[in-house]
Amino acid sequence: MKVLSVKDPAFKKYGKVIDNVDFTELVEALKKTPVPEGVVYEPSVAELEATSAMEALTTVTYGEMPIQIGYCNGHNCMLNALEYHRDSEINIAATDAILMLGWQPDITDDFTYDTSLVEAFLVPKGTAVEVYATSLHYAPCGVDGAGFKVGIVLPKGTNYPLKAAHAKVADVTCGAGVNNEDSMLTAVNKWLIGHAEGGLDEGSFLGLKGKNLCLTEDFE
Repeated sequence: MKVLSVKDPAFKKYGKVIDNVDFTELVEALKKTPVPEGVVYEPSVAELEATSAMEALTTVTYGEMPIQIGYCNGHNCMLNALEYHRDSEINIAATDAILMLGWQPDITDDFTYDTSLVEAFLVPKGTAVEVYATSLHYAPCGVDGAGFKVGIVLPKGTNYPLKAAHAKVADVTCGAGVNNEDSMLTAVNKWLIGHAEGGLDEGSFLGLKGKNLCLTEDFE
């Protein structure tokens, strides 16, 4: 499979490039964030939310909804899982980064998903994209083994710990999948489909079928 650009027409199924917000200050702030050997996600970072992009994203992009700006940084070349939210997510690339994406309507009735349907897109350094709510995604990947720094914008409260009780995967298992989407909720506004080889927490729904895709082995 080939890595495509977010400017390729194929990306329109999953999102769009944002060109009506100035991300210069935010990208500079992202450059100061750490890049671990693994992957780290911080949902809300004061230094990023203090940039001029915060007001523009709140007002223009999210229509005055409260938002949070964090980051996902590190080194990664694996798919491991796919997640989705009820709202679009904005990704701002402070380095070149690659997104592996799926499409929510391709999830089966038992909430499993075939990884052969995943496509990969390059987000060039300095580019911001809206990833639609119907796009399945997870941690970005670096290019040629390099680390990545990607700003993550979501509605305020997303990805924080759950407070209420929810269905357990073990109680709603149905064949290879589950019969209750609620069991896939792992954080606020975050539904997760993991791969058995993805190293996820015990009790996670492992509904990705097929290979745990590797950027360096399965894409060119």
